[in-house]
Amino acid sequence: QVQLVESGGGLVQAGGSLRLSCAASGLSFSNALLGWVRQAPGKEREFVASINWAGSRTYYADSVRGRFTCSRDNAKNTLYLQMNNLKPEDTAVYYCTDDPTLDRGAFGSWGQGTQVTVSS
Repeated sequence: QVQLVESGGGLVQAGGSLRLSCAASGLSFSNALLGWVRQAPGKEREFVASINWAGSRTYYADSVRGRFTCSRDNAKNTLYLQMNNLKPEDTAVYYCTDDPTLDRGAFGSWGQGTQVTVSS
């Protein structure tokens, strides 16, 4: 079964950077698409970024495009999210998931989440 563990969150000032990591295990071909979803207090979960198995295709929410970069290192079984020029609006819990498009329901796997807080 898929297991995902996020790390790298923290407190940062606006304009700063963080890199999130996700250690993955149990992935298979059916889990080829991985990505990040975030949830701010009182709001619905929101797609952030996704990447295919080869790392040749990436997808980003309009709100983060140009600032965030999603990548993966299959040899290390690790997914990354480099976040630059952070804004207070980016404050949320960030989840690593094999269901970044939020359409698999109970079939999706999720990490425990890591808190990102951006101060103004």
